Amino acid sequence: MTAECQKTRTLSTNSGINEPTGDVLRERILGAVSDLPPMPQAAHKAREVMANPNSSFKDLAIVFVTDQAIAGRVLKLANSAYYGLSKRVSSIQQASVVLGYKTLAELVTLAFTSRLMGETLKGYGLNAGDLWKHSLAVALGARLIATKKNPALSDDVFAAGLIHDAGKLVLDKYILERRQAFEGCMANGHQNFLTAEKKILGVDHGEIASEVCQKWNIPEHLAVAIRYHHYPSRSQDNELAYILHIADIIALRSELGTGIDASSYDMDDNALDFVGLEDDLDKIMSQMVASVEKTVRTLSA
Repeated sequence: MTAECQKTRTLSTNSGINEPTGDVLRERILGAVSDLPPMPQAAHKAREVMANPNSSFKDLAIVFVTDQAIAGRVLKLANSAYYGLSKRVSSIQQASVVLGYKTLAELVTLAFTSRLMGETLKGYGLNAGDLWKHSLAVALGARLIATKKNPALSDDVFAAGLIHDAGKLVLDKYILERRQAFEGCMANGHQNFLTAEKKILGVDHGEIASEVCQKWNIPEHLAVAIRYHHYPSRSQDNELAYILHIADIIALRSELGTGIDASSYDMDDNALDFVGLEDDLDKIMSQMVASVEKTVRTLSA
């Protein structure tokens, strides 16, 4: 540990007010998870309806009446060139019929996360929209990997990719307040940003993201993959964690929506052997970049 990493007990903000450290700081950060906006009720109810084999397209349309913002973004995506529909859809019910429940579930997740992940994160050096672009890249890249490795995981890794860095939304203000300590901790080049988070804040963004998953009622197997997306070898062979990890590294190397921590992460030594797609990485990166650019254009149109 560097000398700067050891100075966390005497940190202060620019105002000169001493900031909490140690267990007090960690508990404060964990408590801040509750400050994040909840997953929209429309998104929860829509997924419940889509999971019910006895539900109808009309049932789904009724759910979206309660959240016109989500409904509007879903329709915008449904009518984009990305999904290649031959005619314009004007209602959620019509979109459900044309696209099917599986694609509609993807659109619901995209609609929610595109709003949430669009914030500026000064602590991480991310401009507005950068975190969303990176999250989208990981989601799309992970789905490409799953399609080759285990197609049954495609939907899960896509959803996990979109929220894998949600912990950064919580940690950003604490990192900004302690910028000098982080710079000192990273100065010797022997620490990655995740290690600096753990030493200075007591938690890293993967851990916090798994706490966010609980708040949003995300299934446990996704929460585990998200928690260990930087260290999949610690996940007890969670295949989702390995796929998410490789997609994250590819996205970081493509420099899509990257911040000050991007260059500090390395590929887990066991990841490529576990997934077995080393020869396909360049192709996956190329497809991922093209898909991200296409989707971002659609949402910003």
